[in-house]
Amino acid sequence: MRPPPLSVCIEGVGFLAPGLPDWPTASAVLRGEQAYAAAPSLLPVPSLLPAAERRRASRVVKLALALGLEAVAHGEADVGTLATVFTASGADGHNCHALCEQLATDDRRISPTRFHNSVHNAAAGYWGIATGAMAPCQVLCAFDASFGAGLLDALAQVVVDQRTTLLIAYDSEYPEPLHRKRPIPDCAGVALLLAPVQSVRSLARIAVTPSSDAAARLADGELEGLRTTIPALRSLPLLQMLARREGGSVCLDYLPPMQLRVDVVPC
Repeated sequence: MRPPPLSVCIEGVGFLAPGLPDWPTASAVLRGEQAYAAAPSLLPVPSLLPAAERRRASRVVKLALALGLEAVAHGEADVGTLATVFTASGADGHNCHALCEQLATDDRRISPTRFHNSVHNAAAGYWGIATGAMAPCQVLCAFDASFGAGLLDALAQVVVDQRTTLLIAYDSEYPEPLHRKRPIPDCAGVALLLAPVQSVRSLARIAVTPSSDAAARLADGELEGLRTTIPALRSLPLLQMLARREGGSVCLDYLPPMQLRVDVVPC
């Protein structure tokens, strides 16, 4: 028996990727109104953090904060009240590299800052410091399926608890030699502000169910390259439908042979 779909409304989007510094730029490219121009990811200064934490903030922390705050601003939400789901396919690549370098020397003493930035929930902790949020927070990792796992978790929270929830999915590149084993080209991610009921700010209503269909691909070769090499950007086919305000269905990569079918109805 097929489970009932998890259905929510998308109220806001945050986005950052190589050559795509924010959601307005990304949506114009996904609509075909603007050509994609590859460039390194640009991370804004995390100005909401106190000075000491701002100095310690890693690329992953800056990325997660930028994504979440853009989605919150887009949806005009009260950031302090939002439940959050953070999901990433792996560690903070540069921090992991620095720790491995230090452990490979005779002096194996690790920087306390490096250590506390190495845990998987570091970005969620900095989010709490920056926003003062005290709402429930989940932090997930499912390797290449991390976006799908985070989406399902966030949808379940919205449906069961009937509260608006912020999903933040992100990935970081690794320096060499780790890059050869995990060739993520640059940091990137997406944030979705998800609400239980439609409002004047709603962009679309989505309903998610398991599927055995093949995951959707993007016609643009460079954008498809981002989708396949950065796990958080497995979300791009859905984001393209949002940018174009298209209705219909799209399948996203999850845990083969199971994918996620997303039915989209623009608001």
